[in-house]
Amino acid sequence: MTSPTTPQPGRPVVLEAAPRGLWPTLIGAVMALLAPMFGFLVGTSLGPGSGGTAISPIHLGLFLGVVLGGCGVLLAAVGGRRLYRTHREQQGAREDQD
Repeated sequence: MTSPTTPQPGRPVVLEAAPRGLWPTLIGAVMALLAPMFGFLVGTSLGPGSGGTAISPIHLGLFLGVVLGGCGVLLAAVGGRRLYRTHREQQGAREDQD
């Protein structure tokens, strides 16, 4: 009989940390894809606005969505660069071992 703290027999589980730059790349890519759509959604839910305003809420929402999407692209690019550098460092460490 085994206790709940005794590990079960089988293949051992090895947990590896995510490489540096993975999360910023993923979050930036999702943000770049979804921000313009949510900006347009918010703008259209606010309606066309009154006739006397200089800019309509639809345009303002879409503009803010595009700006946030651009920030997402920047975040994804910085994360991708960090991910690439991490990959290159790991390759160099493997070549040094051989």
